[in-house]
Amino acid sequence: MLKKWITLLALAMSSSWAAETTMQALPLGVSNALKAAKIPADAISIALLPLDGAGQAQFYRADVPSNPASTMKLITTYAGLELLGPAWQWRTELRANALPNKNGVLEGPVYLKGSGDPKLTLERMWLLVRDLKAAGVDDIRGDVVLDRSAFVIDEKEPAFDDDGEASDRPFMVKPDALLTNFKSIRLRIRSDGERVRVSAEPDWPEVRLSNQLAIAAGGSCDAWQKRVQFRLGQATPQLMLQLVGEVPAGCIGDKYMSVFDAPTYTYQLFRNLWLDAGGKISGTMQLGKTPNSSVLLASSQSDSLTNTIRDINKYSNNMMARQLYLTLGAVQGTPQDGANSAVRANAVITRWLQNKGFNYQELVLENGAGLSRKEQISARHLAELLKDAWQSPLAAEFIASLPIVGLDGTMKKRLKDESSAGQGHIKTGTLKDVRAVAGYIRDAQGKTWAVAAMINHHNAPAGMAALDELLQSVRKTPTLN
Repeated sequence: MLKKWITLLALAMSSSWAAETTMQALPLGVSNALKAAKIPADAISIALLPLDGAGQAQFYRADVPSNPASTMKLITTYAGLELLGPAWQWRTELRANALPNKNGVLEGPVYLKGSGDPKLTLERMWLLVRDLKAAGVDDIRGDVVLDRSAFVIDEKEPAFDDDGEASDRPFMVKPDALLTNFKSIRLRIRSDGERVRVSAEPDWPEVRLSNQLAIAAGGSCDAWQKRVQFRLGQATPQLMLQLVGEVPAGCIGDKYMSVFDAPTYTYQLFRNLWLDAGGKISGTMQLGKTPNSSVLLASSQSDSLTNTIRDINKYSNNMMARQLYLTLGAVQGTPQDGANSAVRANAVITRWLQNKGFNYQELVLENGAGLSRKEQISARHLAELLKDAWQSPLAAEFIASLPIVGLDGTMKKRLKDESSAGQGHIKTGTLKDVRAVAGYIRDAQGKTWAVAAMINHHNAPAGMAALDELLQSVRKTPTLN
C-alpha cells in the first residue's frame, strides 16, 4: 500500500511539473507591441493559469515583484467577500442622549456615527434626515457630534504623488469613517448659446461660484474640460469655486470636485439638508464619540458588499477600495495587530492568505487600492489568487464584479471586436509608470484562464496595446505554444 501511495505521489508531482511552462519568448503580437512602445521585454511580467482545461500554465518573469496599480483591488475585494461575507452592510446612525420631547425638541447633541460606509451619498443622507424628522425631532438644541472612531487613521500620512493631477479630484479623496457623498460638489455646465451657465449640487450658501466662462467660437463638446480651469479657493468661511475659460455653444457637461475636509463636508451636508427639511439647529460641529448609553433615532444601511465590490472593481474606485480595506482592519483585526486600521488590515489580509496556504513574501500592501508607489505583488501570486477565487463558493459574486471585456467598466472601450467582447472579466490597473490587467479570459475552445500581467516602466502608458495583445493571444491560441 505504501509503495502504491509513493507511486501515485510521484505521478502527481510529474504531472504538476509537466503542466507548467516558462515562456522562452513572448507571443509575437505582445513582443511587437512592446517594441512599438519602446518598452523592453524585461519590463513585463505574465502568469497564465488554465482553470477548466488541460492547457499548460504559462509564466514570463512571473516571480518578479511588480507594482500592480489597481489590480491590487482584487486582493482587497476577494478578502472582503470571504471575511465579511457577500451580504455585509455598513451602518450609519443618528443617536442622542435621550428621545425628543413632545414638542419635537431634542435637548443636547445629536451624534452622527459612521462605520466606514464607502457610498453614503447625498440621497441616503437626505433619507437619514427624513427619518430623523419621522422620529419626532424638529429642533436640535445642541451640537452635531461626528463620531469617526470606527477608523484609526494616521492623519499625518503623506499625500499620494498624484502625477500632477489636481488633488480635488474625487479619486484622490482620503478615507474616513464618516465620509459622505465622496466629499464632492457636482458642477453642471450648460452653454446655451447666449452664455455659459453653472450650477452646483449640493447648492450650499457655504460654496460660492465665480463663473468667468465665455462661449467659445468653436470646438468639440467632447474636449470642453480641457478649455476650462477649475480653481478651488480657501474656505474662509465661504469656499470659492472659480471657473475660467471657454465652452463651445450647445455643450452640457459635469465636473466633480472634492471640497472641504471630510468632517466639514459631512457636517455641512447634514446641516443644510436638515434646514431644508424644516428642522432647527442651534449648535455647531464637534468631533467625539457616541456614548454607550445613547438612544437610536435613525439609521441608514449601505448596499451589500456584493454590489459594493462591483463599483470598486468595474470602475476602479480608489476611495471605496480604501474604505473596504480599513473596514477589514477595523472589523477583523485584533489588539495585537496594533491600533492603526491600515496596519490591522495588512495583518488581516496576511493571515487570510496564510490560512489558504499562501505565503507571499514579496507582497506589500499600503492601502489596498493600488493607488500607491509602494504596493507590489508577483504575477504568479496574483494569478494564483485568481485561481483560488475561481474555486471559491463566492466565485460568481467575485467574477461578476470585474469589468466585462469590451462591454462595461474600465474595459468598455478595449477589445470591442466581435470575437473578444464579452469573453472575459478583466480588472485594469493604471499609474504613471504602470499598466496592468488581471482576471479571467476564455480561449478559442471556450476554456477559461486566469491571467495577470504587469508592465512597470516609464513608457508603460504606451503599453496597453501589448496587454491587449496578450489577452488576444489567449483568445486565439489556448496554450500560447
